[in-house]
Amino acid sequence: MTPAQPAIAPSDRVRLRRKRERGSHDREVIDAILDEGLIAHLGVTDDEGHPVVTPTLHARVGDVVYLHGSAASRTLASLRSGGPACLTVSLIDGLVLARSAMHHSVNYRSVMLFGRSAPVTDPEEKLKALEAVVEHIIPGRWAAVRAPTENELRATAVLSMPIDQASAKVRSGQPVDDEDDYAIDTWAGVLPLALQPLAPQPDPRMPAARPLPSYVSCYRRPR
Repeated sequence: MTPAQPAIAPSDRVRLRRKRERGSHDREVIDAILDEGLIAHLGVTDDEGHPVVTPTLHARVGDVVYLHGSAASRTLASLRSGGPACLTVSLIDGLVLARSAMHHSVNYRSVMLFGRSAPVTDPEEKLKALEAVVEHIIPGRWAAVRAPTENELRATAVLSMPIDQASAKVRSGQPVDDEDDYAIDTWAGVLPLALQPLAPQPDPRMPAARPLPSYVSCYRRPR
């Protein structure tokens, strides 16, 4: 059994100031959101001082999050030099339909991670990081595909970002209306949403007799 991670000590940077009751610095909460989310948004400042937000794939391994991209990427170049970064992952669990327009909301789980990333230069760690990203997308896939070539590895930048300045926010449950609005005769409640796989679409150039692997037919995101 993996030992429980200690809660993150909230610094001024990750201290929750609004809707504090929805916030958490619990590592189990933070790790679970990072592990379930498929898309992260990476915020950095480019060479000209402009803020840039880039969607990217990620993977958590222990106490770090790995990110990857083109070695020619200007966004990753700013991070390789030790620039500050903000990484966010968000999950939508439902639409919250209230009786008043201003109390509509969504049920969500999100993580905001601050820090400075470091380039991964060790070849073995770099390969393990890329494996983690592929396995984060679809567990069991790495063993079934061709490994990266040396040229592909040189063309790919991999960065690690420690999980030491992070916070989570979670909204769940029914709408919270003003007391007088509960008398309004309109439907209110939650419309749950979930990421669900549809029927796989085989590559036309693949042999028709190729069986569907179980990691595709049984695919589900962790929860």
